[in-house]
Parts: sequence; C-alpha cells; structure tokens
Amino acid sequence: MQAASKKSSRRTPPVSGALQTEVLVIGGGITGAGVARDLALRGIDCILVERYDINAGASGANHGLLHSGARYVSKDASAAAECRKEGALLKKLASDCIEDTGGLFVAIEGDDERFVADFPRLCARSGIDARSLPVEDAREMEPLLSDKLIAAYRVPDASVDPFKLTLENVHQARALGGSLLRHSEVTGFEIDRHRIVRTRLKNLLTGETFFIQADQVLNAAGAWAKEIAALAGCSLNLLYSKGTLLVTHNRLTRQVINRLRPSSNADILVPGGTVSILGTTSIRIDNLDAIYPTVEETDFILEEGASMIPALEKTRFIRAYAGVRPLLGSSTEGDDRKVSRGFALIDHAESGLNNFATITGGKLTTYRLMAEKAADLISQRLGVSTPCQTRTEPLPSAAGAKWTKPGLAPRMWIKEHAPDDILLCECEMVPKSVVDNLISSIRQQNGTPDLKALGVRSRIGKGACQGTFCALRTGAYLYDKGEVKEEEGLDGIRAFISERWRGIRPLLWDTPLIQAELQEAIYCGMYGLEL
Repeated sequence: MQAASKKSSRRTPPVSGALQTEVLVIGGGITGAGVARDLALRGIDCILVERYDINAGASGANHGLLHSGARYVSKDASAAAECRKEGALLKKLASDCIEDTGGLFVAIEGDDERFVADFPRLCARSGIDARSLPVEDAREMEPLLSDKLIAAYRVPDASVDPFKLTLENVHQARALGGSLLRHSEVTGFEIDRHRIVRTRLKNLLTGETFFIQADQVLNAAGAWAKEIAALAGCSLNLLYSKGTLLVTHNRLTRQVINRLRPSSNADILVPGGTVSILGTTSIRIDNLDAIYPTVEETDFILEEGASMIPALEKTRFIRAYAGVRPLLGSSTEGDDRKVSRGFALIDHAESGLNNFATITGGKLTTYRLMAEKAADLISQRLGVSTPCQTRTEPLPSAAGAKWTKPGLAPRMWIKEHAPDDILLCECEMVPKSVVDNLISSIRQQNGTPDLKALGVRSRIGKGACQGTFCALRTGAYLYDKGEVKEEEGLDGIRAFISERWRGIRPLLWDTPLIQAELQEAIYCGMYGLEL
C-alpha cells in the first residue's frame, strides 16, 4: 500500500480517456526494452510501445556480435572501452543469451602492417586483452582462414541472441508491472506549458486511435528517433547508415573472425548457433522506407569476405538482410565509419520540453548502459532515489523467450517423443507443441499469434527453406486452432513469405535459385498467392 501511495503521488492528475502511466517508452528494440526493465526494477510504472513487433529495427538486423571493443580501438577509444566493460558485464548477467565464442583479429598479405603493429598498443589503451597468436595456431583453430595470414590476435568477442535478449528484458519488465503495446504507432503529442500532456497513438491492426498520459516520455525509437522528436517539435542530428549482412547455410567457424584493419566493409564473420553471419556494409541513406539488401552489396560482401576466408566463395547462403544504424554526427558527406559508435542521452528541456528525452546511437553491446543512463534521468525527474539494479541483477530466463535458441526445439522434441507432436518447421525442427507454447505466451501479452509474431519468437522460417514449407504448415495449423480465419491466415503467409523473399532475392544463384523456383511453384502455382 505504501508503494502504491508513493506511485500515486508521482503522477500528474489524470486526463479523461487516456491510459495512465509514469513513463512512456517509445521503441521496442533492445534499448527500449532495457529501459523498461531498468525502470521496473526501480519500482516505476512504464508502458513500452512499438509500431510493429519487438526488434523490428536495427536490434533485429545486426551481426549478433557482443563486442570486445577491439573493433573501435583505432577510431574511438571511448566506445571501445564502453564495449569492453559492458560486454564483460553481460557475459555474467545475461549468459543465457550469449555464446562466449571468443574472437580472432587476423591480417592477410597486403593489409597495413603498421596498423597490425599498432593493434596491441591500441587495445591496451582501452583495456582490451588482445593476445598474439602464431598464424599456424590460428589456422589450426580455424581451418578455413586464408593461407595468406600474416598476423592473428585473440580477443574476448562473443555472439549474442538479440531476440532472446530483448524478449527477456520485456518479460521481466512485464512481470514487475510494466506493459507492452505492440503495433502501436505514435502519431502526435499534445503539449501544454512546456510538457507533453498526452501522446496520441494508432493501433495499426484495428485503426483505433488512443492516448497515453505519462509524466515522462522517452524516445528510444532507434533510426526513427528523429521522426518521433520532430513530432514533439524537437530536432535531432542523426545520420542513417545501412548495413547489409549475409547468413550462411552452415556454421563456418567456432569464433568470431575479424579482419585486422581499420573498420571497413565485410570484415566480420560471427557464428550464431548453426549458421554464420558475414558483413557488414555502411551506406548512407536518407529513406527509412527502403531498407533492403541489394545484389551489388551481396556481391561486394562476398568478395571482401572471401579474401579472409576463401571458402566463402563456395558457401551456400540462405538469406541476406539489412538494418539501419542511427549515428550521431554532422550531415556532411564522408565515411560514416568515422562517426562515433557512442550513444547520447538528449534532454529536450533545452528545446522547451521538460518531460521529454531521447536515447540514441550506441550499440547492442552497450544497450544496458544506455538504459541505465536514461532511467537515471527519468528517476531524477520523478524524484525516485532507487539506484540502477541491472548492473548487478542477473537477467532472468523467460519461458516464452527460450524458443529463439538454436537446437532447443529439436532436443525437446526428441526427448518427449510424443507421436502426435508433428513438426511444423522441419529445417529447425519446431513441433506444434512449441507453437502452442508461443501462442499462449503471445496471448498473455494481449497480442495476436500470427505467423510473423511466431517467427520472431522461434526458429520458424530461419532454416534452409526460409519459410517455403514451414509457413504453409504453420499457417494451416493456425487455421486448425482457430487463431486465424478467412483471409487472415493467407494474408499472414503472404506477408511472411514476402519478408523472407527480400532476403532471398539478392542470393539467387546455384541452390537458392532452384529453391526460389520451387517456392514460386508452391505459393503462386498451387495457391494463387502473388508474392
């Protein structure tokens, strides 16, 4: 009762017809989810809103690399040190989401030998443990490395599952009283006396307009933060840098492999479960509605990556995807890799709004620190003295978040050996019992268990067939369960396959081309679905 009284005293008088909360967080990527968890642990009410689904932006379209910081030692020592500290912290506190692979930085003939010689000194400057390896030892550890290797260093890189990480942050925030509203787009703010009084939103599934009244509003909308700030009459100086990545059919290496040279395109290969992810690019864009990988980018990434790992030339790739990094910096032309990967917490009180702030920039590896800084500002404004707990409290595992983990569904399915538990996704061996589990979890979040939502929370569609067979089976199962009716299920299949197609199209050579022909025959020829 005392806690309720304190919460009530922090709130402004309610406005009729609006949902009430202390803090509205805009953006369901890893930063917004981290802020929601941090606030919940401090006893602060929070509603997290997302236009689509969790990780719809850059949080769901990255390498899945937990940086040691070595990547940034030459251009941004401060960002490198941040990555080192946060990466080490997350390995202890969110180990369930991380595979501690370790990493190698390798140079090949023709690379800048002065940079290679400086690398250990630069790492030491940021406190990063970089140990020299004989090239013979490096090639013994990773046999696919080029025989033109001239130097190798071991660093504490790792891979992280960004979907599981975000889902578990959201899960704990909700368990502590927070709310998640998906498919809710912010369309405007009502401002009075230098404060946001109400935020206007639109439910993209129903078309309904609704309002949220919050004492504080935090903009954590990633690449869309500039647009959200503009709705409130505030300006942000952001650059948009598109990064394209390729997914291999099989896992190629045990460790993260980095090219030992100043940051450039296509110089990182990250193992993630049963696949490896190669990338990325850094291309300045102006239009956030045209984020997709191109054939030219795919060809370039493959050519560059093959100089480090020649086997990539003959490797089968199953998907390409692209995300956009919001970077803080000037709007002048130039190399976006020179722009800091650090983050910024912007207090819009300087622009005349006393209850609005933006957290932007940064990286997946530093999301927790970004959330801590944002929650510190909000707590100060609300008069809450409870300190941050995410620095010391382990991130709890969540039942509804576990199915993104490669290999878990097959192990469960084989162990249970239930004869009626048929496989809906054969590539990743996801049975209907897992889909039932996910439907229940999504329902508990007041969500709709459509095919796309199931794909975000599981391995469905992520295997070699890229949804060719599992979209059909899972869609049919949703009809059987009564979860979709009439055209809903067909629309869901079309949307799911179309999304996968964006990532298949740039890879249409050899086996993927044959597979695409089969997919077209099934969906267009047999079911009349124009993709």
